[in-house]
Amino acid sequence: MKAQIGVVGLAVMGQNLALNIARNGYSVAVYNRTAERTKKFVEERVKAEKILPSYDLQHFVQSIERPRKIILMVKAGTPVDEMIEELLPFLERGDLLIDAGNSHYADTNRRLDKLSEHGILYLGTGVSGGEYGALHGPSIMPGGTLQAYKLVEDVFLKIAAKTEDGPCCTYVGNRSAGHFVKMVHNGIEYAIMQAISEIYDLMRKVLKMNSEEIGQVFERWNNGELSSFLVEITYKIMRRIDEETNKPLVELILDKAEQKGTGKWTAQTALDLGVPTPSLSTAVFARTISHFKEQREQLSKIFGEKHKVNADKSLLQDLEKSLLFAVFLSFSQGLWLISEASVAYNYNIDLLEVLRIWKGGCIIRAKLLDFLRRILKENPQNVNLLASETAMNFLKEKLPSVLKVSSVAREASLPMPVLSSCIDYLFSLTEENLPANLIQAQRDFFGAHTFERIDKEGTFHVEWQELE
Repeated sequence: MKAQIGVVGLAVMGQNLALNIARNGYSVAVYNRTAERTKKFVEERVKAEKILPSYDLQHFVQSIERPRKIILMVKAGTPVDEMIEELLPFLERGDLLIDAGNSHYADTNRRLDKLSEHGILYLGTGVSGGEYGALHGPSIMPGGTLQAYKLVEDVFLKIAAKTEDGPCCTYVGNRSAGHFVKMVHNGIEYAIMQAISEIYDLMRKVLKMNSEEIGQVFERWNNGELSSFLVEITYKIMRRIDEETNKPLVELILDKAEQKGTGKWTAQTALDLGVPTPSLSTAVFARTISHFKEQREQLSKIFGEKHKVNADKSLLQDLEKSLLFAVFLSFSQGLWLISEASVAYNYNIDLLEVLRIWKGGCIIRAKLLDFLRRILKENPQNVNLLASETAMNFLKEKLPSVLKVSSVAREASLPMPVLSSCIDYLFSLTEENLPANLIQAQRDFFGAHTFERIDKEGTFHVEWQELE
């Protein structure tokens, strides 16, 4: 018997994805560079599933029916290139490689071009949902040729998460569209996680709430408009007690947030394409600042005691609205970036489909996505969602609460980078006359960069001072 599909890389994500595929009725060949890991996987986790282990790469490839479909679940970067090089001698024209890791979209384009020269098909596929999603149903974002996608469409649709709107998988678009969308998904994820942490910080430091109380609030919010995976896991985190100390575990975790690169790539790409994503970008910088723990400790002593603010639990309603405000505008920025990239890189991405497949399985799944889709359906050209009375009414209703929370945080000397950037993003885009006219004058003054005028056509330069 030959396998219908193969999986290379048997860390937990690879194992879970292989089991998911097998439990949906497919036979799966598996291979890992470390034979011991393959052996352990088969012995400890495989039950009645049709999983065929291989301990030799050539045997692995030959054990898969043609055209071969092989999913790479290896670390992004050089390891992907190395695995492709190892597989290439055993592949034949028409075979398909699927990179299901968090690869940079530029790397995906390069690999697509290289493999097409050998007649090998390639899909850069974003997969979101973590270890649980990989096993029970992730959100899947494949990009490449439609021909390549059709080879695995049945498999992907079966293993993906399901919602009332269908499987959380769609053909995203040309070339590296899948990995690009997954990258921006992660950028939005960074912003929402940072916004949640900012709200949490105000609860514990200003409202003096303990972790259990905070957990109760997040659980209540998760039953309303804020219902989402990230809010759900937040209340569960608040309730986890450390067995050794009997204290809430979250209070024992060092405040240094790590990152793997996708958030940084989102910020860099936004700058390259000239798309404003201040909240997505500042969330990356917030993680960077968190790493300077020793310096923060020293500077906090120099700065001295911060202001004490009197606030009561009535502020919780304002915090809820502020978080909704930040989540909405984080999606606004991310969708705008995807739309501009789709034009610039000829991806041909359908934003409504992207929002649909984000409804289940993925880390940023949220009840709010239905509202965003409704706004976008009204006007598909409204890619940042703001050119809509429905959207503006939603944001303006929350604005008094957002400004109040921002003011309380400022008075308490607490940083709220994502919430603050969301306010400025909205205020900037809704301000008819920004002070950029002065910046253009300054640029022309010292660098003769020229400027445009509001009263006549053309480009102008002024000699702002006499040259001796």
